[in-house]
Amino acid sequence: MNNRKIIFITGATAGFGKAIAYKFAAHGWDIIINGRREDRLNQIEVDLREQFGVKVLSLPFDVRDRAKVQQNIQSLPHDWKEIDVLVNNAGLASGLSTIQEGDIDDWEVMIDTNVKGLLYVSRQIMPMMINRKQGLIINISSIAGKEAYARGNVYCATKHAVDALTKSMRIDLLEHGIKVTSIDPGAAETEFSLVRFRGDAERAKKSYLGYEPLHAEDIADIAYFAATRPAHVVLNDIVVTPLAQANTAYIVKKEN
Repeated sequence: MNNRKIIFITGATAGFGKAIAYKFAAHGWDIIINGRREDRLNQIEVDLREQFGVKVLSLPFDVRDRAKVQQNIQSLPHDWKEIDVLVNNAGLASGLSTIQEGDIDDWEVMIDTNVKGLLYVSRQIMPMMINRKQGLIINISSIAGKEAYARGNVYCATKHAVDALTKSMRIDLLEHGIKVTSIDPGAAETEFSLVRFRGDAERAKKSYLGYEPLHAEDIADIAYFAATRPAHVVLNDIVVTPLAQANTAYIVKKEN
């Protein structure tokens, strides 16, 4: 009997995606890692193999590029097509402006990555899961998909879209035995703020002063837990925040 398990992770070069790759590899899963930064992917691939002795396949492409998504996934080697878990993790926030002052290029990047990229990848992998009558899709959303916050506008809109798409996937894939889970983190210290503030490390660091935010490994633990429930159990929607955070608007920060 083949006990091999395969997980496909988008945006695996840093943050949640990277942590998820290491978590599953530590438990003997074979890993397909995707990201735009090929050098980082190659480093992670080598490290996962050396540390855990698992098989690793790197797919360097941008999820916004529909042709590349289709080409890379359709040309997967046969023994890599039996994907048990898809983690749609690739996503970002770009800018923090009021909507009336928003940068339309920022809007395009967020919509193309957070919504369309998720759809492009899922559209290629869902038929593979349906063919096997099994699988789990984990969409990494955000508490911004539950409620909007000041200057979050388009980012919040994209995560609300992910929330709606997750619910729709759950309905449409139900008859095929496919599980769908949404993980909705609150404040988490990854490259998120660094990307949002265009590489301004000092400004990014200030976002997390006065409290302990979530860490990438926290989300990896939750993803692994969701993926290892009994066959009849589905964790549909997991909202997770650091202790200091109640929702998008309320975070208690202590003076240093």
